[in-house]
Amino acid sequence: MSETLERPQTMARGTVETWLKRFEAVCAAGEAGAAAALFGEESYWRDLVAFTWNIKTVEGPDGVRDMLRAVLPHVRPRNFRIEEEPTEAGGVTESWFTFETEVARGRGHLRLKDGKAWTFLTTMTELKGFEEPSGERRPMGAEHGAAKDRKSWLEKRQQEAEELGHATQPEVVIIGGGQGGIALGARLRQLGVPTIIVEKNARAGDSWRKRYKSLCLHDPVWYDHLPYIDFPKNWPVFAPKDKIGDWLEMYAKVMELNYWSSTEAKSAKFDEATKTWAVTVERDGKEIVLRPKQLVFATGMSAKANWPSFPGMERFKGEQHHSSQHPGPDAWKDKRVVVIGSNNSAHDICAALWEAGADVTMVQRSSTHIVKSDSLMELGLGALYSEQALANGVTTAKADLIFASLPYRILHTFQIPVYDAIRERDAQFYADLEKAGFMLDWGADGSGLFMKYLRRGSGYYIDVGASQLIIDGKIKLKSGSDVEEITEDGVLLKDGTHLPADLIVYATGYGSMNGWVADLIDRETADRVGKCWGLGSDTPKDPGPWEGEQRNMWKPTQVENLWFHGGNLHQSRHYSQFLALQLKARQEGIPTPVYGLQESFHKG
Repeated sequence: MSETLERPQTMARGTVETWLKRFEAVCAAGEAGAAAALFGEESYWRDLVAFTWNIKTVEGPDGVRDMLRAVLPHVRPRNFRIEEEPTEAGGVTESWFTFETEVARGRGHLRLKDGKAWTFLTTMTELKGFEEPSGERRPMGAEHGAAKDRKSWLEKRQQEAEELGHATQPEVVIIGGGQGGIALGARLRQLGVPTIIVEKNARAGDSWRKRYKSLCLHDPVWYDHLPYIDFPKNWPVFAPKDKIGDWLEMYAKVMELNYWSSTEAKSAKFDEATKTWAVTVERDGKEIVLRPKQLVFATGMSAKANWPSFPGMERFKGEQHHSSQHPGPDAWKDKRVVVIGSNNSAHDICAALWEAGADVTMVQRSSTHIVKSDSLMELGLGALYSEQALANGVTTAKADLIFASLPYRILHTFQIPVYDAIRERDAQFYADLEKAGFMLDWGADGSGLFMKYLRRGSGYYIDVGASQLIIDGKIKLKSGSDVEEITEDGVLLKDGTHLPADLIVYATGYGSMNGWVADLIDRETADRVGKCWGLGSDTPKDPGPWEGEQRNMWKPTQVENLWFHGGNLHQSRHYSQFLALQLKARQEGIPTPVYGLQESFHKG
């Protein structure tokens, strides 16, 4: 029996070792064409910084050849080693491996079909000579012996806080101190990159605290850890917003971040001569000009409110606000509320308003993808992010890389069966929703929530109870008609329906992150960057051409020394590593020739 079990593993190891040795040899010889011949006709190489100083996917042997011709002379990849026992299933052999380049160490994942690469992931894990001081390299902390005028840890921290941004300048300024800015700030701190995080709110975590009171994370705890410090073992699966806010505040403090709260960025301008930014901020009633080399917008993909411009908004006599400004339901008991929108925020707000005794109507203008939370946890995330996954040896870091190893071009093919199973499992639920008049969709190709999120960042709701309120008629629903105008006392729809309202909530989503660039720098610079987010899938709200990676996120842009960092907690954690390594390399003067710099599209 043992021989039967061992044979596939041994064969898999031999297959992988043969491929890696051949790949290393032809790369060392500079034979890009021979390396490309090791990839199947349908193949994908996703590189996170290690080869391209970019986040880039190339496709097919031609894409591999062109990339390697450009990068092999300076990358010099070598020492490819299998990291754990390869596996084989369904004609696909999989293996984790480590490798080195001239300046870095990395980790990767390989899938082979018929002896040739189908998917190939390469990621930079650390820069040689600039490794993080962790594990065996952790700092001593205590300084044994005697020394005159010795400064304590607290005195050193106080001195740093007093001088940085005044007597000394940061290498990096991060605009936005939410989860993204904090995660990136922690990575940069560990790499020794002087950084200031600028946040307009009074406390770290306020971007969560100030949202509507019923808000909880819809993603589970295993998916949401920050770098270096996991949530405690007794942390709830779905954390309430104020609990997350407190965690972020604690994290910013214990990770020793230079966090400038109650500070508002007013403007930024790049000096071509000195290659530095002049970032004007207002702090304690005074204007301060920071002069970093690198500027990161970590303002969040859900931060720049997308206000609609319906006729008559100015004459409405009640209260109206965007969902991002919604304080909660308490003031609206026995009042009439119209919520325009049908995605996550709209559902959450409607449910809380109903609980508080409001008469609430949801206006659904276009179809929405709905997935029940328990079904998503079990069928969509359980294999990678759950207690079961941890028991199977799938740590958060490993889960992140497994997910990263699936190229976006084919990711939907892995997602469609998941959502087919969910549709079958919850068939009665969906039938009841449609009977109530709710317009459902499953994404442009039936691939469900994750692809909608990656393509457009909207168009879905993870159901934690609001859908049943719609089914039961407790949340009133008006679907299939857009807004004609806002009247003095309500909302007039194009089908002639008038919805009386004391409050209108516009749950109408958020704009592209380059809108912040237009506000703080200028429109021309924002247009040079182009749209942030989306893959170029040519599906609704994700216009082509195909990019194959998230546009302008976590990688170089068309504007020198300008970066974007954002996404959910998972992405903030995972991609902060690769952005931090790019910024560290530039600080240290390591050459960073970027392969495949993304073009700018969709500038408005």
